[in-house]
Amino acid sequence: MRVLALIPARSGSKGVKDKNIKPYKGLPLMAHTIKSALESKVCDEVFVCTDSEIYAQIATSFGANVPFLRSNESAKDTSKTIDCVIEALEEYKKRGKEFDVLILLQPTSPLRTAKHIQEAYELFLNQKCQSLASICEAKENPLFIRTLNHHQLSKILSQNSSVRRQDLQTFYRLNGAIYINLVSEITQETSFNDNYIGYVMKEKDSIDIDCEEDFLR
Repeated sequence: MRVLALIPARSGSKGVKDKNIKPYKGLPLMAHTIKSALESKVCDEVFVCTDSEIYAQIATSFGANVPFLRSNESAKDTSKTIDCVIEALEEYKKRGKEFDVLILLQPTSPLRTAKHIQEAYELFLNQKCQSLASICEAKENPLFIRTLNHHQLSKILSQNSSVRRQDLQTFYRLNGAIYINLVSEITQETSFNDNYIGYVMKEKDSIDIDCEEDFLR
């Protein structure tokens, strides 16, 4: 199967200016994801989906392909990831390139390695190509999480919270590092966060950079 690694890297960022190219461990942030995708050897094409000529030049200097730019329409603050994915697949098709598998790699997960991508893709194949999302163990157990409305606490789980910590069920959270889907099943309604199979990563490898504090951490 032909595999497209898509790295969404729009230039607009409200939390951290030019976050996707901000220096991190000596490289632009997105360069870590490009290198991991290339080193994994499972991707036929590593594409950085960006609306910026500057970002495109940086991406190609690290070995990624940027045969076209993301449209302004799919690069708005309100745009969803699925918008740029479908746009990219259609643009590639116009250029005579079609893919069977999409591996979505967000550049804000710089600690995700080539080995993680290899293992996730192998799991995806072994599970008969059911959609996959990377996860890590959740630090906070939802049994102890509450909503607050006018000082009134409400549970999000109905289970009694009088339980020993060693008896608690293990919960996992999506870490945003890896999503794998069959291209034939991707539609405008696709939610990558609702992918079916979970690939478990360690919490220390699951940092998702969203603000300056995350860079420092």
